Amino acid sequence: MSLHSLYKAKTTSRDGEDGFTLIELLVVVVILGILIAIAIPTYLSYRKSANDKSAQSDLRNAVSTFEVCNSDVGYPTAVTAAGVMTGCDSQKNLSLSSGTQLRYEGTVASYVVYSTNTGGTTNKTYCYSSVNGGSVKTASGAMATATCPA
Repeated sequence: MSLHSLYKAKTTSRDGEDGFTLIELLVVVVILGILIAIAIPTYLSYRKSANDKSAQSDLRNAVSTFEVCNSDVGYPTAVTAAGVMTGCDSQKNLSLSSGTQLRYEGTVASYVVYSTNTGGTTNKTYCYSSVNGGSVKTASGAMATATCPA
């Protein structure tokens, strides 16, 4: 076997051992980039929506707890942003989801409570008024200055 035929045998490719070209690899990377660009904003939107629903659910649970407290001694006199209540006989505390904050404005006879979640939609606040009753509503404004619609 000559040196020339040995060199030719080593440099020719065999069937099935061809690799991907650079263009094919770039096309795959671009397609993956497009799919990721579509998927990430959708995922983040779902997370914000889930955090908003968490704030609404925590507010509904707080209302139930306030009503139990009212049947004992009246509405709480204060509730911290973390859900610690004062003014109830049993010193009940609210169980809040991660990131949910409450703002309570109340007397022994009535209250308005606001909730938001730091991971949710920016400046989206929910409220409930014991005077108006009904369901949880979307408040106008950020948590610190929100007002509850009638």
